Amino acid sequence: MTRFAELVDVVARLRGPGGCPWDREQTAESLRACLLEECYETLDAIDRGDSHALREELGDLLLQIVFQAQVAAETGRFTLEDVIGDVVAKMVRRHPHVFGDATVADSGEVMRNWSRIKAAERASRSETADPSVLSGLPPALPALHAAARIGEKAARVGFDWPSPAAALAKVREEVAELEEALASGAPARVEHELGDVLFAVASVARLAEQSPEMALRQALARFGRRFRVIEDAIRCSGRDIHSVTPAELEALWIEAKRAESL
Repeated sequence: MTRFAELVDVVARLRGPGGCPWDREQTAESLRACLLEECYETLDAIDRGDSHALREELGDLLLQIVFQAQVAAETGRFTLEDVIGDVVAKMVRRHPHVFGDATVADSGEVMRNWSRIKAAERASRSETADPSVLSGLPPALPALHAAARIGEKAARVGFDWPSPAAALAKVREEVAELEEALASGAPARVEHELGDVLFAVASVARLAEQSPEMALRQALARFGRRFRVIEDAIRCSGRDIHSVTPAELEALWIEAKRAESL
């Protein structure tokens, strides 16, 4: 028995008669939070470059996939074999330059072909399927990541800025419009223009071959480290952070940034 088959057997036993009461109670819906948490923990291990943690988190993520398939199999919806068969067929179908006789010039052409094949797949599944090249993104996707993916999809048909610098010029244009909106004091207008700024910034990141979601996560991590340095300094001085002036906080922030760069 392979280790993968062993995992499948373990999950089936946990769900079967005489198995674990908690595991037997779970449904696809009740496991949503677990699946999402394992995805984020896997991303965190990748961000930290921790191979040991990544190995563990990939195992936990795989467990969730096998568990979902087991729950579905018990109700006759589909099996794990169906899941594997579908993804194998999909990868072969979407890589005709590898498994067929198609040729491609570069990765850009690969992505354009991928987009065309996906659109054809959607059209063949249902007459009511959304034919847009922008379709296919889950509604629950984090907005910043979705902004990059939507821009990527539009770019595959040639609707894009020619360079990161060109997209940055759009950011400046949108910031100017945001300034006007703030001056107007109209909340709806501010929200509108703020969204345009964020979307434009996500486009700069994408064209610079950076993930805006990961860039923001890194920025939040830096902010957290530096702010904790400020808190520690204030705590060591015997004061409460709520009594410190904004000017003092700014000075401590600059010092924390300087110390981090040494």
